[in-house]
Amino acid sequence: MSAEYVLEMRNITKNYGENTVLSDVTLQVRPGEIHALLGENGAGKSTLMNVLFGMPVIHATGGFGGEVLLDGEATHITSPHDAMTKGIGMVHQEFMLLPGFTVTENIKLNREVTRRNPVSRLLGRNMETLDMGAMSSAARKALDSVGMSIDEYTRVEGMPVGYMQFVEIAREIDKTGIKLLVFDEPTAVLTESEAQQLIRVMKAIAESGIAIIFITHRLDEVMEAADSITILRDGKLVTRLDKEKTSIVELAEQMIGRKGEAMVSVEPRAVPQDEVALSVRDLYVNMSGEEVRGVSFDVFKGEILGIGGLAGQGKLGIPNGVMSLYASSGEVEIFGETLQLGNAAAALKAGIAMVSEDRKGVGLLLDQSIEDNIAFTAMQVKGEYLTKIGPIKLKNSGAIRHQAERMIKELDIRCFGPTQHSGTLSGGNQQKVCIARALTMKPRFLFVSEPTRGIDIGAKKLVLETLVKLNREMGMTIVMVSSELQELRSICDRIMIVSEGKLVDILPPDASDADFGLAMSGIKPDEHK
Repeated sequence: MSAEYVLEMRNITKNYGENTVLSDVTLQVRPGEIHALLGENGAGKSTLMNVLFGMPVIHATGGFGGEVLLDGEATHITSPHDAMTKGIGMVHQEFMLLPGFTVTENIKLNREVTRRNPVSRLLGRNMETLDMGAMSSAARKALDSVGMSIDEYTRVEGMPVGYMQFVEIAREIDKTGIKLLVFDEPTAVLTESEAQQLIRVMKAIAESGIAIIFITHRLDEVMEAADSITILRDGKLVTRLDKEKTSIVELAEQMIGRKGEAMVSVEPRAVPQDEVALSVRDLYVNMSGEEVRGVSFDVFKGEILGIGGLAGQGKLGIPNGVMSLYASSGEVEIFGETLQLGNAAAALKAGIAMVSEDRKGVGLLLDQSIEDNIAFTAMQVKGEYLTKIGPIKLKNSGAIRHQAERMIKELDIRCFGPTQHSGTLSGGNQQKVCIARALTMKPRFLFVSEPTRGIDIGAKKLVLETLVKLNREMGMTIVMVSSELQELRSICDRIMIVSEGKLVDILPPDASDADFGLAMSGIKPDEHK
């Protein structure tokens, strides 16, 4: 008797050091079904797939708890190649194609068809020649199965990204013995019509008996394509649902839902709308992986505006574009004055400061002292903390020390003193040094990107409280970009959700989990009410 499930991952637990990223997660997929795997960034989807494919990062960090069963039998998958031999394939979000090769060569890579010749009869199989006729015939069959009319001898280089995605799928279909395919965000790079075609292809694959794990954030596609759904949140299994017994609103709510109190207690208030601090119109930003496509919004003076969304959807591109750290276009005004895009110094001189999401790569000089980090930008851009002696400018060490000591006290930076190297501080204190450097510019407006990334919960609370203090007591206008929705809901007056580089909606922090979930999947909540 055949097993009910082609794949069972039972009670999977994975720790990286003291950090538990998966806790007692079970995933069950039936033969010939499309099973959607949902969850926010950091929910554990990628780690679960790493376990399934026997990725080196899993084995090199102590392995995992639980067991994996294929067709009802326990199995140990040692590597991605081992997973492939056991009938598991993946259509990657990042293309795994060789640009200089033809479509046929990519589809048959490492599974080439050869034929004997006089030399190979003498010297062995390594001297056999490629049977291009047989290979192209197999490639043609695979391409036809995914609805691709492109010539099988076309080089991959220069092909539209949608075509590349279908070549990836054709390569997996061409493999023999495939029983399970993982589609990792397959529609992320596709046009609407290509996405519809892909869903038709997925359904045809499933009808042939091959099971599919469909990882996506587009809930409307889940409702169209999936048979069943597993939702993860914070490394734990939330629920397993049949598609026919749920709705987009319920899925959104289950993905986002949080228990527990806000990290920081802030008295709610009406959003001040007397004066626009920052006006952005039709902003485009060419930041790889975080492209922004025609975003328009206003930030009111004295508010904290949050920007949220899933990874790679453009939220980080907005501050980086306004600050001209990446090529950008559009119209930006700061306190009624036009801001020249393409000139990072102009943004700083206009009174905008930014705490980067990359505090180690961009935000800090790790081998320099706290005091030098704090004064650095003000010295470079405004010429402050310098003493001029004729044509020579010298660092005003006394003024720098005084400013650093003041910032250390005001922001409660835990250190031995202002001369301590920034690289020796904890993550939370490094973040405070980044904030101190921004404040030393005496900004009227502050961008803060991922301020709590990589720091412990106690440090997170202190950083968020610092932002609230700057806003509520000093009147600073702040835009906070974060992947942590609960943090945004804790301190922001309004929260702007971005998906696929576009503004979906601006919500109050007390909006429902379902509304936030819908917006993060690219759907404006009122479209489903």
